[in-house]
Amino acid sequence: MLRLLNKRRKKGQSTLEYAILIIIILGALMSIQIYIKRGIQGRLKSATDDIGDQFSPGNTNVVKIMHTVSNSVDTFAFGKSKSTLTGKGEITTEQMNSDIMIVNQEFWQ
Repeated sequence: MLRLLNKRRKKGQSTLEYAILIIIILGALMSIQIYIKRGIQGRLKSATDDIGDQFSPGNTNVVKIMHTVSNSVDTFAFGKSKSTLTGKGEITTEQMNSDIMIVNQEFWQ
């Protein structure tokens, strides 16, 4: 009879030890939850900063310059007009620059 009681006490003691161990582990994870969250948010911010400047439809100033050079001959005969390119054809140069105008009024989420 004494042996049976001794086995039940050891079984109950090991269950209690496991329960206390799980509670300690959960408490430790809950206490470092803020630090883990901040680390993940920091990595996400770093990754988005590596992408480059963001586009803001309200505050973005876009300057686009297009320069086209062509030589053509226009003829009009018998009520019809005709336009033909002469030389090397048409040369087009395009330059585009965009800047965010008012950065301090932007709200980035």
